[in-house]
Amino acid sequence: MSLPPGQRAIGYFPRFGISFWEPPPLIAKPALIRLAGAVTHHLEVPVSRLAELKRRDILADFHCVTGWTAQGLHWGGVSFRTFYESVIASEAGPEPGVSHVLFQGADGYRATLALDDAFDDDVLLADQLGGTALDSDHGAPVRLLSPKQYGYKSTKHLSCIELHTREPADGHRKAVLRFLVWLVKPHP
Repeated sequence: MSLPPGQRAIGYFPRFGISFWEPPPLIAKPALIRLAGAVTHHLEVPVSRLAELKRRDILADFHCVTGWTAQGLHWGGVSFRTFYESVIASEAGPEPGVSHVLFQGADGYRATLALDDAFDDDVLLADQLGGTALDSDHGAPVRLLSPKQYGYKSTKHLSCIELHTREPADGHRKAVLRFLVWLVKPHP
């Protein structure tokens, strides 16, 4: 596969993130994904429900905005579109005009995707990497995976999905993260 401009292939998939020096966040048992924002009913969905939905496996590269790419990673999970149609639309009742989705991790990290981007065929709520359950370094128990975008859009330790009828304000809470994202500038 060819790499995007400015990317270099590496032979491994490192633990990455602004807080790479901190331990991964503690995850409540049972692990839950809150559904909030522009919905009629706020819900808490057990991560275990993903096993009840149609599963997908994809082979995708993972591009970090800092310039490295881990190629050919094998991911397993549920497409976001399937989760949206099977759980969010039927149980939470999205308000008319939803255009953006904010994904928040248990570590406080947040990323926003346009709804159309979140509905891409390869966007997953991934709970497997390389045929086994995700480990804490790579976002256990479930993470968003949006392989057509840089890795900072693929929120680890997914704990909340918020629907919005317009693009929310900057979702980065931590000052260090806001500063680093400011340095990098927006990427397509």
